[in-house]
Amino acid sequence: MYEQEEHRLLRNTVREFAEEEIRPRAKDLDDKEEFAYDLTKKMGELGLFGVVVSPEYGGQGMDYLSYIIAVEELARIDGSQAATVAAHNSLGIGPLYYHGTEAQKQKYIPPLCTGNGLWSFGLTEPEAGSDSRGTKTNARLEDGKWIINGSKIFITNGATEITLGSTVQAVTGEEDGRKEFSTIIVDQNTPGFTARTMKEKMMWRASNTSELYFDDCTVPEDHLLGERGDGSHIMLQTLDDGRLSIAAMGLGLAQGAYELALEYSKQRRQFGKPISKFQVIAFKLADMATKVELGRNLLYKACWLKQTGQQFAKLSAMAKLYCSEIAREVADEAVQIHGGYGLMKEYDIERFYRDQRLLQIGEGTSEIQRLVISRYILTE
Repeated sequence: MYEQEEHRLLRNTVREFAEEEIRPRAKDLDDKEEFAYDLTKKMGELGLFGVVVSPEYGGQGMDYLSYIIAVEELARIDGSQAATVAAHNSLGIGPLYYHGTEAQKQKYIPPLCTGNGLWSFGLTEPEAGSDSRGTKTNARLEDGKWIINGSKIFITNGATEITLGSTVQAVTGEEDGRKEFSTIIVDQNTPGFTARTMKEKMMWRASNTSELYFDDCTVPEDHLLGERGDGSHIMLQTLDDGRLSIAAMGLGLAQGAYELALEYSKQRRQFGKPISKFQVIAFKLADMATKVELGRNLLYKACWLKQTGQQFAKLSAMAKLYCSEIAREVADEAVQIHGGYGLMKEYDIERFYRDQRLLQIGEGTSEIQRLVISRYILTE
């Protein structure tokens, strides 16, 4: 219903790239916790950055489902490369594209659509995760400049050699005990701004995760993104969009884990025949395939609502919740089908099992998604 011929062509193109360019290197990059700049460049050349951005700013001008399919196909092979693309498009380019002035868009977006530059979104803090209003990073306006102090953590794409900057949510005032939040553009080489890569992660080990530090970091007043006090609105809209890309990562990972289990079950023999011939394994595979199909239909409907200008926030939360949960369930069953081999790094399913765990946490935990969904259904 939702997928058209151009979407199928894009799927085939990204799938071929992921199979030929990413799959042979995914394990090694994961082992070394190495960010692949060459793959990032190639993904840029393939048009995977700025997928929905208008061509006048260097983007591809495609619809949102095209972007989601691209993330899905990358995640089918490797969560790390999918995370780089998803975070850069949804959290990096997105706020600049939807809320930037014409001058800001002309300056920042074209280089971010090439694969030569990345951008991050500084929201999470050591004491502000699900409770975004717990943000302590602050910015005061003084002599026509914003002076920022504070820190961020778990920021994707924040500290690579090609990161060009970050959009930072900060407290810019307070009235009657209520904080005013604004978003501010910070270029990577700004004095007082430091970005450090976080290592020893369980998952997405070949993607960049960073801590951001602001010590009297000073930027011009016109680096404000959107209006002063619009920070919460920009953040919530960004997360609504971002949930769709995380859902796509969950869907792609579940698809990949299912395919690994299916292939293995046909090769592995016990009691004189392939284990796929045993009903207990065949039923596991049937359940996995059903969950993947249901996740795809829910996610694609949410994308259709978004790109047709309809309310999609509830379905975005549902898709993020469901697809991240089935990623866990399908990966777990895939490991079970692999048996002892599923616990060995030699087999890709071990990496899939680790990579899925962030999906129920990042960009709003499963608990927060249920809270969001419940608020919608109780007020309808």
